[in-house]
Amino acid sequence: MQIITLSDTHGLHRRIGKIPDADVLIHAGDISNVGEEYQIEDFLKWFSALPHQYKIFIAGNHDFFFERETASYIKKIIPENVIYLNDSSCEINGINFWGSPITPEFFNWAFNRQRGKEIAKHWKRIPKNTDVLITHGPPFGKLDTNANNYKTGCEDLLKVVAKLKPKYHIFGHIHEAYGMTYNEHTTFINASILDEHYRIKNAPVLFEI
Repeated sequence: MQIITLSDTHGLHRRIGKIPDADVLIHAGDISNVGEEYQIEDFLKWFSALPHQYKIFIAGNHDFFFERETASYIKKIIPENVIYLNDSSCEINGINFWGSPITPEFFNWAFNRQRGKEIAKHWKRIPKNTDVLITHGPPFGKLDTNANNYKTGCEDLLKVVAKLKPKYHIFGHIHEAYGMTYNEHTTFINASILDEHYRIKNAPVLFEI
């Protein structure tokens, strides 16, 4: 199965050019600037029209729409050929995906949780059989260093990833940390399309599982 992933398009999705072919397309959050409904609707129209057979996305800390609206309304606007994950999972051809928009508290953005017990309860929901983990934010020490050389990732998420050992962990959030790293169990991908100045800079990441 080929998977192409991107993140942090912040309303610039129509400017990023052609996305390479793959069986599954994953967007790891921040599809809008501050969760404007018109931008959400435009993203979903664009995303659903892409030719990839399976399309998965999660929200990010900028996507307030998905935090303030009801689950029933969100379900109503999601196209039938798009999978939206919110602390939830899906299975495609025997591969298990799990996605969450949660990030450590930073000012007053969407889906923020305090470090420690409050955020750890979300990571405890990740199933043991997860093959591809999708979170908006990175685990601590994995492609999480910002422009001020500060590691912003979640310590509790790192502990769970180390325990569950998913094959891939996809995220974004820290634009300037785009790239890929790995250990003996997990490949970590920061798929941020924009740089720290919100300019389109990076290409979607293609991998095979």
